[in-house]
Amino acid sequence: MIDSRPLGRGELEIPRRRLSDRLRASGIRDERVLEAIARVPRHLLIPEALRGQAYKDASLPIGVGQTISAPSTVAAMTEALRLVGTETVLEVGTGSGYQAAILSRLVARVVSIERIPRLAARARTALDNLGVSNVVVHLGDGTAGRPSEAPFDAIVVTAGGPEVPKPLLLQLAPGGYLVGPFGPRDRQQLIRMRRDDRGEFSREELGPCRFVELLGTHGWAAA
Repeated sequence: MIDSRPLGRGELEIPRRRLSDRLRASGIRDERVLEAIARVPRHLLIPEALRGQAYKDASLPIGVGQTISAPSTVAAMTEALRLVGTETVLEVGTGSGYQAAILSRLVARVVSIERIPRLAARARTALDNLGVSNVVVHLGDGTAGRPSEAPFDAIVVTAGGPEVPKPLLLQLAPGGYLVGPFGPRDRQQLIRMRRDDRGEFSREELGPCRFVELLGTHGWAAA
């Protein structure tokens, strides 16, 4: 069932619907994901100076050297998690809060980790202002996950690391999926990992991509 809870303001609803329609035409098939894209006010989760570009299918800078992913990327990663609505999801890299806001429409609970204090505080405020109540934002090293709240039914990583962090794999529940960008800096691939009921993992490459670096103990080292 599509979540019909109100979210944010009503302005720019037509551009959101048009964006959702474009994503459907480009190959996104999960109607729940498309409806979330149509309802989440992306313009309220980016710097005010860029709000005129909010419903273009493009990544945008959000400050501190970080970006908000293009809606098509967010939609593809969300769809790849194969969510049914009852999950607790771990998000590594809160950023603007857009991915978390999308997930909030689709799952029971989102646990999000952001390493940059300014972004974590901004995302918390933005999500609160949108009335999102099932997302909690923590400040910390996302590559270590959140062991105290594991296991997670699904995990999404929104920055590119050299390899899938082992702590995240260990915090993925049997039957769950982890999706994120991994590999050499110039040859990142969007990867989907699945943990089966025996605790074993399978790996699938979903296509080339380009993300900001995943920094942390189990990611790239900070300069």
